[in-house]
Amino acid sequence: MTLFAGTFEGTFLGERAASCDISVVIPAYNEAARIPQTLRTTVEYLKSRGETFEVLVVDDGSGDDTVEVVEELSRQMPGVRCLKNPCNLGKGAAVRNGVFTARGRLVAFLDADSSTRMSDLDRLIEAVRRGASVAVGSRAHRYSVIPVRQPWRRQVAGKVFNFLCRLGLGITVSDSQCGFKLFTRDAARAVFSQSRIEGFCFDVELLFLARKRGLRVAEVPVTWSDDRASRVRLVKDSLGMFLGLLRIRLNDHSRLYR
Repeated sequence: MTLFAGTFEGTFLGERAASCDISVVIPAYNEAARIPQTLRTTVEYLKSRGETFEVLVVDDGSGDDTVEVVEELSRQMPGVRCLKNPCNLGKGAAVRNGVFTARGRLVAFLDADSSTRMSDLDRLIEAVRRGASVAVGSRAHRYSVIPVRQPWRRQVAGKVFNFLCRLGLGITVSDSQCGFKLFTRDAARAVFSQSRIEGFCFDVELLFLARKRGLRVAEVPVTWSDDRASRVRLVKDSLGMFLGLLRIRLNDHSRLYR
């Protein structure tokens, strides 16, 4: 199978044998300041599990020193690799690049801002071991702990967006946008090989594809703190995500998700 045509070249993860237990993909755009702490926390956690792992930081055309910082850290932290998109393509494209390259039997992705406690990955892995194909960190779960909440406008916008996901796409996950998700190797192949969205709405598309293929999706509680330095722009990004929902519906109607 050829990878994401026109952007990346190589062999999809499902066509070669897994060579580690878990791959963690971290999309990054101008994250030179925040990525060192995220990498240290991630690697320390993965080492504590006693399993084989890799951490793939995918630079999405940063204009700062993200690539140089990650490459320097990779020389100090075995298992860390830096991948580079040719230009700024979007978070979805960055995650897809990392997943296509991943070699783990389990494939996770998380945000570079360390909003979610890394040890909560244990819960996602446990959900998969209990039979889920996809485990989703959820800030809306009744047992989630949110020490620092988002501003109320973003909370309201998130609830409206998730309502639209349920109404328009039949997605029952109550928090589609938490950047903390885990896939089995087969599930990753099933959804990422069909995904098309490159922007923020890519999370919703993945969940839509998982539902379309009858994959079991589990929502898992997390400890999550809002990052006041978030680059999410309420009005502009909300409009873009609404248009993303329309695009997913159009793609499905056009049979692009066959």
